[in-house]
Amino acid sequence: MTYRIFLVEDDHSIASGLQHQLEQWDFEVQVVQNFRGVLTECTAFDPHLILMDIMLPCYDGYHWCREIRRVSEVPIIFLSSASDNLNLIMAVNMGGDDFIAKPFDWNVLLAKIQALLRRTYDFGGQAALLEHRGAVLNPSDAVLTYQGMRMELTKNEYRILQALLEQKGKVVSRETLMERLWATDSFVDENTLTVNVNRLRKKLDKAGLHDFIRTKVGMGYLIEQE
Repeated sequence: MTYRIFLVEDDHSIASGLQHQLEQWDFEVQVVQNFRGVLTECTAFDPHLILMDIMLPCYDGYHWCREIRRVSEVPIIFLSSASDNLNLIMAVNMGGDDFIAKPFDWNVLLAKIQALLRRTYDFGGQAALLEHRGAVLNPSDAVLTYQGMRMELTKNEYRILQALLEQKGKVVSRETLMERLWATDSFVDENTLTVNVNRLRKKLDKAGLHDFIRTKVGMGYLIEQE
């Protein structure tokens, strides 16, 4: 299978270099042409993954990430020369799946792309429903159902909840969750995991599932047995 990658990068030399390298790795690549029509071009191309620069003409990458998230859960990797924690946290809050700082190592970028594609599109063999307090997680569509309501989860929210439900009654360490979410990225900042867990908690609280995920300080997270 040939994966399609949509590249949103305004530096022509970086864009052409990335396109050439990605095509050498057998990806089909389209580079954005109109920076006012990123969503339109992205939707027409229907990519499996997006590489998104943050600093762009007209609107920044965060804006386009929000717009894309209104219609699609396609994985997005942010690219930025600003690699501070604030930008990393902003990227996750806006719906991004990963973040890589410029200048980047080609092998690291390839590892991140391959890992994200594998986690997103290889869901074979996951069929068992996971239940707790009347909430049911269906691994086949990454949807949590509770009292007749369907809660759409992001890929990271789904993986966190799945890992905790599979180990219900046991503490799952932060290290285990980070490995589950970012298999090849041992250097991911821990703040990224915290942001994802907090976002999931807010979604659960809004649905009436209060204190669904408990924190064990210095250890990790758990869903307690009833």
